[in-house]
Amino acid sequence: MANIITVKTTAETALDEAFDGLRKALPGEGAVHDLREDAIAKFRRSGLPHRRVEEFKYTDLRALMRDANPVSTGPKGSPSSAGKAEDFLEGIDHVRLVIVDGAYSRALSNMESLPKGVHVISLAEALASGDAELVAELGAGVPDNVVLDLNTAFMSDGVVVMVDPGVELEKPLAIETRHSAETAQATFTRSLLVLGAHAKVTLIDSYEGPESVAHQTNAALIVKIGEGAQLRRLSFQAQGLEAQHLSSLLAKLGRDAQFQSFALEAGAAVSRNQLFVAFEGDNAKALLGGATLLAGSRHGDTTLVVDHQALGGESRELFNAVIDSEARSVFQGKIVVRHGAQKTDGRMMSRSLLLSETAEANAKPELEIFADDVQCAHGATCGALDEDLLFYCKARGIPQAEAEAILVQAFVGEAIETVENEALRERLNALTERWLDRRV
Repeated sequence: MANIITVKTTAETALDEAFDGLRKALPGEGAVHDLREDAIAKFRRSGLPHRRVEEFKYTDLRALMRDANPVSTGPKGSPSSAGKAEDFLEGIDHVRLVIVDGAYSRALSNMESLPKGVHVISLAEALASGDAELVAELGAGVPDNVVLDLNTAFMSDGVVVMVDPGVELEKPLAIETRHSAETAQATFTRSLLVLGAHAKVTLIDSYEGPESVAHQTNAALIVKIGEGAQLRRLSFQAQGLEAQHLSSLLAKLGRDAQFQSFALEAGAAVSRNQLFVAFEGDNAKALLGGATLLAGSRHGDTTLVVDHQALGGESRELFNAVIDSEARSVFQGKIVVRHGAQKTDGRMMSRSLLLSETAEANAKPELEIFADDVQCAHGATCGALDEDLLFYCKARGIPQAEAEAILVQAFVGEAIETVENEALRERLNALTERWLDRRV
């Protein structure tokens, strides 16, 4: 029998060599070291995912990621305090935690107004401390996923935020992940947010970088929402149009927990936004939404797994995508209802709006149900702008391009309406308008 030898790509070889070179410099020993070694071993066995891997059928990373940039663990100089997230949040009082070029920056963060009961340390400090409980939180329940394997192997820094039971943050908490270097680099960051029972937090999670620089981002955010706690999360990605962006959210919901998440994807040449939401306690609720704006030859992927493991869980998902030129959109959504997760109510919808004949949308909604007393549904639609509505607008003197922009704004706005905070909704609508202005 002939031996089959898998030839490594340039990117896979570069990642192998990068880990060997950084192994001793990365923070953490003992259990952290073992986590890293297990993760890189899994990556070396599998390599970058390709179209024959079902979860990456439409996002062939082996083809899309032709090379791996040098791994950065911190800025080379003194980065500017200004960032796109600060423009987005101008006039909104907030607490800011900044990660620059893979390293947490105390100088650019402003934690003075944090209330008592909120504890923040950098991930590098947490890993170096050898806190067994914390390491367990960082590694527990991580899905079998190559993107997350690489993040586990290379994670250099991030933030760890612990919120005591009953504490309510009146101001939004912003975690800003930035690239500042003018030469291409790769960053691997991981952050952890733990909410005690009945705590309440609004989180703004942003990713940004300069134009015309092909940065590579692999970021993970783990959130654990305690009994009766509430987390409202807003994420936006505004990286340069040559960048590659991989982000993963892992959320664990306790009894009666409430989780709302909205993600706006409007940058990067290649992006994949992964969400893994596990209902670990009874009667938890999740409202998940997002909007993807694609033009040129960009590729945007949203992959979602909602795992109902407890009684009475309720989940709602709505994701809209606008695709122009030769761009490509991917939505993969799965609702899983485990044995015993009775009274689950889960509903998922994705909608794609094609603005050109060469635009492409791929949708793969799925249900896996192993309980009998449930209500679950999913759907997906794809189409062009309504010609009757366009005619209606033009008949009233509105030019074609402006009429299209009005209809697109309404389409995206349907998803944005799921964001409760009025000020943040207005900022999201402004970002959409800016994208439409560039298109016109």
